[in-house]
Formats: sequence, structure tokens, C-alpha cells
Amino acid sequence: MAYDLLIRNARVIDGSGMPSFHGDVAVKDGKIVESGKLQGPAKRTIDAEGRAVAPGFIDNHCHYDAQVTWDPLCTYAPHHGITTVVFGNCSLALAPARPEDRSVLAGMLARVEAIPMEALEQGTRWSWTTIPEYLDAIDQGLGVNAGVLIGHSAVRRWVMGEDSQDRSEATPQELEEMKAIIRDGMAAGALGLSFNRNPGHYDIRGKLLPACIAPHEELVELSSVLSEVGTGVIESGASAPFELREGLMSRMAEASGRPVLYLQIAWRAGAPEQWKDHLAFAEDRINQGIRVYPMVNPRPSINTFTLRNAQLFDRMPSWAPIMTGSIEGKLKAFRDPEVRKVLSAEAVEGVGVNYDIFSRRWDLISVHDTTLEKNRPLIGKSVAQIAQEQGKGILDAFLDLSLEEDMGTEFEAIQLGGDEASMAELLNSPYTVVGLSDAGAHLVFEANDGFSTYFLGHWIREKKIMSLEKAVRRITFDSASMFGMHDRGLIRPGMNADLVIFDPDTIALGPEEKVADLPGGAVRLRRLAKGVDYTIVNGEVLIEGGNHTGALPGKVARNTMYAHA
Repeated sequence: MAYDLLIRNARVIDGSGMPSFHGDVAVKDGKIVESGKLQGPAKRTIDAEGRAVAPGFIDNHCHYDAQVTWDPLCTYAPHHGITTVVFGNCSLALAPARPEDRSVLAGMLARVEAIPMEALEQGTRWSWTTIPEYLDAIDQGLGVNAGVLIGHSAVRRWVMGEDSQDRSEATPQELEEMKAIIRDGMAAGALGLSFNRNPGHYDIRGKLLPACIAPHEELVELSSVLSEVGTGVIESGASAPFELREGLMSRMAEASGRPVLYLQIAWRAGAPEQWKDHLAFAEDRINQGIRVYPMVNPRPSINTFTLRNAQLFDRMPSWAPIMTGSIEGKLKAFRDPEVRKVLSAEAVEGVGVNYDIFSRRWDLISVHDTTLEKNRPLIGKSVAQIAQEQGKGILDAFLDLSLEEDMGTEFEAIQLGGDEASMAELLNSPYTVVGLSDAGAHLVFEANDGFSTYFLGHWIREKKIMSLEKAVRRITFDSASMFGMHDRGLIRPGMNADLVIFDPDTIALGPEEKVADLPGGAVRLRRLAKGVDYTIVNGEVLIEGGNHTGALPGKVARNTMYAHA
């Protein structure tokens, strides 16, 4: 047989978790046709001696919903070996969308996921109304493959209008209309549904997301649609407390008969032992046959923010109206001594605020950058340390510095994942799903694209917490199986030829840098990859040596119901 692509002399890590072997992988017509010691001509041959070849990595939780319309590569995902991205998470989506609702849906994405609104306004190429139309619109000239979840907030907005953010209970008729939209979206190939339980997720107008005010019963009822159609997965943002207290995710899993992935399990600064009980709980549920899986991010959550754009304080009741308000309102509030007392009571003393809402670990919030030269010596110091050195209260030290710099001071907060022994256990557990990059979101706070290169470089090569074969399975086959993408995630004949060639000895996450490459020149943070030689999508080389080849071979990854229709 004449191959389109032949990868020779590689360490073949096939995604199953089985031991790797030294051999070749052959591709024809976008599919893997064989692996082993192969002979035969090929249009292109890549000598991968000293490198590993694996199934393309899957980013199972990101927010490229708008970006994909102006950036079909979903940069910088494929630079890190990602060949399939899944977005529409946390109830946030841009379909269905009437023209008059476009700015509202974009405003939800902008505020919750910290994507500059001006970039969304200038860059999003709206051409759809319904979910099927959105899937078809993005399924043209894609770089990476894209899987899409149906977002509860968008569906609720379509059916209930402004009431979706003002009225908790939907009428029986409205519920039926929502279910009909979900059926249509699933018939068009959506991978499943997404919900959100975060009480601090507001849109750009300061209103809670539609999904966040919906009662639990609505989530369970909508989940049941997946039982009807017999396919799909459910993702739910900020839902761990609701599963642990009330078993909400378990109820959704039982109503749908489908897997439920929820955010999230991690070592937390404010409750460093809580993850142990959570993991034991998840293990018990899964062993009962209830498919509920907490997601775990291999990267620590290090949030860079200023008081102009911070989201860290949104869930505290006295902070929320200030943080979702205007810049002028923030300046006025933060200068008011009486307001400061109230804010300090919540954020420092913890009055009415538990650790799940805000950790109060001011020793883990430090100065990342300053606008004034005289304040440069404060860089790297924690707010707690600065307060002690200046003889001030913690909140006064924090606000005084920020106000002195017109709220331009950059702070860095370590919130999740800071204890490596705890995180190693979570990453190894069969009861968790690895991923949760949040790529495409929080662009002004952190560069999220590189969960895969960080996982393989830091955790596998440096910390050696598991074999490379198991690690590859965790970010390929596991997610492909969970999301019902049964045509990828393994190096097997007949599978989509989504592949990555990398150097296990050098793969790593590169340094953080600022780039002004969003629409309108808006700035975001990025971190490129080290040690990734080739990213191959559907048999075509997409990224070679860190550069885009010009190919656009990606496709929308659609569910099995669509595939068998």
C-alpha cells in the first residue's frame, strides 16, 4: 500500500496504557492504517528517531466558542499537541442566539471567562441562529477538531429571554421548549450538555448567568433528554459542593444514563484536606455504578489580576456589586473607610464567608508587577508580608497599593493545586478525569493552553508520578471515551489520524508572555510549547516545529447519534 504519511522509528505510545514499542505508524485518507515495522512508499515520511508518537491530545474543557470563528487553530492549543478541543462548557455558549441576544451571550462569556469584550465584539463572525447552524458554521476551515456542548445559559436565554436571569422557575411549557432545543442540538452532533452552579458567575451587566439561577430540578429534567437520545456527556461547572452535599451530579447521571463530569477536585489553599473526602466520595459513587467524575487540572491555578478585572472576590456578598460595577464605582468604594471595614470583615476575618468562597490566604496573594518604579521592591512579596512590614491591616495594604497605582498593580494568587503530593494522588486516581485547561478563557489572567505539555514535562518527566504510557492515556483515550469520541484517542487501524510527535526528554510549557493578537489589538497571555515537533490532524501536518503549515484539516467532532443517522 502507498501511504499518505509514514512516521518511522518512533517510540509508539498507543493511548491504551500498554507498554510502548519502537516502530512506525502509517496514515492514508485521514485514518491510521497500521502500526509496527512497516514497509511501503509514502507521499511523506517523517523520521521520528528519538521521539515519541502518540494519539493527539484532547483538551476536554475550554472556551473557544467565539475565538474559533476568527482563529480556526484555537491558538495556542495545537502548539501543545492538542488535536481536539471541547468547548461550550460551564453553560456558556453562543448558540442558540437571536441577533438581539448576541451581545448578551458575548457579555456572559466576557465576564465569566475574562475574555476582552472588545475582542468578542470585533472578532466574532456571527452567521448562525440555531445550534445546528453554529456547528455547520464552524465546521468549515478548522485547524483543530472541535467538539461542542450545548450550553444551558444560552438555551434558557433563547426560551425565557430576560426572564432567564430574573426568574428562577421555568414554566412546564418553557421546560419543554428547552428540551426540544437540546434534542435538535444533539441530532446535529453536539457532544452533550453543560450546566453551571457557580453563585458568583455574573454577566458583563452584573446579572447572574441564567444557568446559575435555575433550580436543581431543571437541570435533572434537561439531563433526561440524553437518556432519550442515547448518547452524550454532561459537564457542570462549579458543582462539587452540590454533589457532595446533595448528590446533584448523581441525580443528573441517573436521569440521563450518561457520564457527568464536574468541576472540580483539587488541593485548596483554604481547605487543604478536603480533597481526600471528595475523592473517597467519588470512588464510592462510581463503584455504585453512578458515573460522576470530578475533573482535575494538572496545572496549579495561579491567577494574575488587577482590581480593574479581578474575579477572585466575586462570590463574597459585599464585594460582588463593587467588582461587577464600574471603575469609578470601585475607586470610590475602595477609598471609603466604612466600606473597607465591611470588605475586610469578609475577606480577612471571614465573616459570613467560608473557605470555598474565598480562602483568606493572603500569604498566597503576592505582587506580580507594579506600574510605579518606587514600588518595584514589593514584587514577589505577599500581601500579608507587605501589611506586616508597613504596619497596616491586610486589606488596607492591599487597597492602598492598588489605588496608588490607579488599580494597575498586578497581583498573583495561588488558589488550587499548590500541594504536589496531594495533586499527584488526584492525577493518578481512576476516579478523576485529567484536563480542565480552561484554554481560551481568563486570557488576561493566565495562559491556559499548555495543560498537556505541563503534565508530561513537570509531572511525568520531572516528578515521575506515573508511566508515560499511562499519562498519554489519561489525556487521550480517557477523554475520547468519556465524550463518546470513539474514532480517536488510540493508535489503531481505522482511527482518525490525530497524532502528536514529541520529545519526552524536553517536552515542557514555555515561559509566559504578553501578545496583542486578539481582534482590535487586545492583549492576552500565552505560553508556547517546548519539545513538540509535529501536531497532525486527520492525517495532515498542522503544526511543524512550532509553526502553522497552512493546512486546515480539522472537523467538528460529532456524537454517535449523528454519525449513525
